[in-house]
Amino acid sequence: MALATRPEGRTEPPAEQRTARKTASTARKTPARRPSTAVGRLWRSTIGKKAVMAASGLFMLLYLVLHMVGNLKVFFGPDEMNGYAHWLRTIGEPVLHHEWFLWIMRVGLVAAVVAHAVAAYQLSRLDIAARPVKYVHQRRRASYATRTMRWGGVIVALFVVWHILDLTTGTVNPNGETGRPYQNIVATFDTWYGNVIYVTAMLAVGLHIRHGFYGAAQTLGAGSATRDRAWKATANVLALVLTAGFLSVPLGVMTGIVE
Repeated sequence: MALATRPEGRTEPPAEQRTARKTASTARKTPARRPSTAVGRLWRSTIGKKAVMAASGLFMLLYLVLHMVGNLKVFFGPDEMNGYAHWLRTIGEPVLHHEWFLWIMRVGLVAAVVAHAVAAYQLSRLDIAARPVKYVHQRRRASYATRTMRWGGVIVALFVVWHILDLTTGTVNPNGETGRPYQNIVATFDTWYGNVIYVTAMLAVGLHIRHGFYGAAQTLGAGSATRDRAWKATANVLALVLTAGFLSVPLGVMTGIVE
């Protein structure tokens, strides 16, 4: 095979050899990609992110139900409420050490909150990227709960921080008493700002549950044309019961039922 001659008089290799060298050089520069796992593929998909949101949301909903039931013990007096708080710290003993169960729950809740928030953010970005140009015609007006899901989630996240600083560490509760949750609850709701923060957050929680529970049912494949009405009714009842249950505590302190 004849070799091509450059103007300088030097010869260059055949085209096939140049192509082979270029391919080898590119292969050396490009790192080999590891095969993606099933979990990775699921997370990168829209369906996977929605499934993560639904599962983490249901976990947090279960916690809220149990938390509300525990809060209602405040109506039975300080001994009942403080005894319940002490029992929470001894769950699992002697297999688990003191307060280990609480810390396991806290870690699980943090993981659920982070997964829920990250999936929600990424789904929002995907939605924006899918339609960068606004609709010419306005779409059907969404429900109030749907339109407040995003800022409602931010309110709830900020409230969780406040709630911990208020009733767990006592940082923002100057009249609280260490190890006496009943007295701490009364001290919190004896202040106007404590009531405003709590009521606002609980209303946001109710709206979030009302929309989120129904959406989770659809994502997990439990919805259908015949069951949609039942799921919507269940979401409304859950949101109403949880909101009323949580708000009954500050109302009890403000009316003097809890003192």
